[in-house]
Amino acid sequence: MAAIARLSILLAAALLSACSSRAPAPVAPPAAPPAVSYSYGNANDVLFRALGLVGTPYRYGGNTPDGGFDCSGLIGYVYRDAAGISLPRSTREMISMRAPAVGRDALQSGDLVFFATNGGRQVSHAGIYVGDGRFVHAPSTGGTVRLDSLSNTYWQRTYLNAKRVFTPELASNP
Repeated sequence: MAAIARLSILLAAALLSACSSRAPAPVAPPAAPPAVSYSYGNANDVLFRALGLVGTPYRYGGNTPDGGFDCSGLIGYVYRDAAGISLPRSTREMISMRAPAVGRDALQSGDLVFFATNGGRQVSHAGIYVGDGRFVHAPSTGGTVRLDSLSNTYWQRTYLNAKRVFTPELASNP
């Protein structure tokens, strides 16, 4: 039953999502790789909060539903609001944080996925993996928060790696 409900939510969000071919603007490099700060919540809370923001306008530097989101602002807001987890502000800081790296074949809901949308191997975009090969992200100016598929050729070509925010240690010590 939970799988059917989850699939229904993913399909509904996919129908509401828009298309964009422009990549987000790059962000400044981090000073040092920060640690993740945990408080409460779980991956399902993050999943449902992220899906609930589909359709919110993109805004460079944005980090609230009222003002709009850029990709890292969306991720930071969702984790803070749904799980009480404070993450770094930029994609470069997020990809450098001390959290387990995850293989593409082992992704779980709540994992962060990273992309090099400006070419090369330098991170410039990120999203929240929601399951079934899909992720929520704030893609670009003029667009909205949307659900996309990792199997899309563009996202396959620009995919870098993923990080797991919710670890077994966190699950046993909320």
